[in-house]
Amino acid sequence: MGKGSRSRQGDLFVQALGAQGGSQDLPLQKHQLLQWQERLLAFQQPRFVAVAQGRSIAAGQINLLDGDVAGPAATVQRLDPLALAPQHLQFWRWPEANNLGAALYFVIDRPPHLAGHLLLYVGETGQADRRWKGEHDCKSYLAAYGEALQQVGFASQLSIRFWSDAPTAVRPRRALEQALIRHWLPPFNKETRARWATPFTADID
Repeated sequence: MGKGSRSRQGDLFVQALGAQGGSQDLPLQKHQLLQWQERLLAFQQPRFVAVAQGRSIAAGQINLLDGDVAGPAATVQRLDPLALAPQHLQFWRWPEANNLGAALYFVIDRPPHLAGHLLLYVGETGQADRRWKGEHDCKSYLAAYGEALQQVGFASQLSIRFWSDAPTAVRPRRALEQALIRHWLPPFNKETRARWATPFTADID
């Protein structure tokens, strides 16, 4: 898919949601959304298979020369997001918190029409029971993503999963988060949106 078609895909999405109060020309088409999902699946699926089998895979652009981070590449290769317990995205409304303290977390979809999972977002927090409350960039992307799926008749199975063995110190925890982002290239992280021409935003060039 060329740059022009990617930009057009973003334009169509904006028009469909009226994000800029503009025209009601063409909605985001089903095949466009499916192509976007399939591109992401084709990249991430070998990584899911490798980590489940205990194999290493080329870790993208991981280049952490930080002495405070102990073995980030090794952690990236062994941390399987699908092995973590899935939770509803509204977990923070529960009377008792299941997640406390420092953590890395993964927002994952398992679309019934695809043959695998999509890792949409990687984040880090020092307070796992509070990070998802209030405003959050990923929430707006997920809302737009859900609306786009609904418009074309696609279902989703979204979950959030926490890894509580994350470093408690901010610097190494964020460095590990960045290593995971570079490995998985989740489309809703700001560092990787351009990579996927993510259509779930109003600010695509």
